[in-house]
Amino acid sequence: MNAERNKSEISAWIKHRSVELGFAGCGIAEAAFLSEEAPRLGKWLKSGMHGEMGYMANYNEKRLDPRKLLEGAKSVIVFLYNYYPEESLDETNNYILSKYAYGEDYHFVIKEKLGLLISGLKEKVGPIEARTFVDSAPVLERAWAVRAGLGWIGKNAHLISPKNGSFFFLAEIITDLELDYDIHKSNDLCGTCRNCIDACPTKAIIAPRVIDARKCISYLTIELKNEIPAEFSGKLENRIFGCDICQDVCPWNNFSKPHREDRFRPHPKLLDFSKTNWENLTPEQFNDIFEKSAVKRAKYTGLTKNIDFIKEGK
Repeated sequence: MNAERNKSEISAWIKHRSVELGFAGCGIAEAAFLSEEAPRLGKWLKSGMHGEMGYMANYNEKRLDPRKLLEGAKSVIVFLYNYYPEESLDETNNYILSKYAYGEDYHFVIKEKLGLLISGLKEKVGPIEARTFVDSAPVLERAWAVRAGLGWIGKNAHLISPKNGSFFFLAEIITDLELDYDIHKSNDLCGTCRNCIDACPTKAIIAPRVIDARKCISYLTIELKNEIPAEFSGKLENRIFGCDICQDVCPWNNFSKPHREDRFRPHPKLLDFSKTNWENLTPEQFNDIFEKSAVKRAKYTGLTKNIDFIKEGK
């Protein structure tokens, strides 16, 4: 009985501490093989819809079973971190960045917070094994978020929280600590809504919860290292890094609330950026403005390639 009570107390402490650190949600699932997701992932990869993201076809055993990522893993703790801005950058006749890329790179911000949580957890329970993951390892994050009771997968393949929408980063701690597990809620509350499917300008959502990445604007402007295929000329809707269209039209994002993370606020120089500024962006300006940003992933050459593609397609 004491062990069960202790397990519950520790689980409650983790969730309380996550709120103190600014996370908008925290759920816990038992570490196990993702049997439902395995055939879907295999079919998606076999169809080639991952495009040039070769890493998606690697380490599938680890991707489907967290016990392959951490020996003796018993629990997957999943976190939501809000990035919905209080005010969007000017999108009127302008080039557009995805909202998640406005401020400092989320990998660093969230990893720091997970590190603090693990340090406190070790002080509380003693030596444990734990690994943190922030979109940087073979972890099926959305599947684990669903198993941890944090929401459902929408038709746009994003995790949707019934209280807060979908503008969240996902992160995980995999640990050998046995905890209380949240109820796996399989409710799909999208109903007959097709907003995301109908709004996608490149028709990347080929079926509910099935994304052909090769057509996705986020893939085309971030992951694709070669030239953007001519078939997408005039279809990127001024998106030069990532795309929020399928989230912007989702009714559940009417419940989105502005984040409170200062490090996610846009660089001051971006606030007045116009098309002219973007088209005349220099390498020095790029390095200054995006020094700590996820946009650095595209590099200067990638970002200007995207701008040129859109400019030439007009």
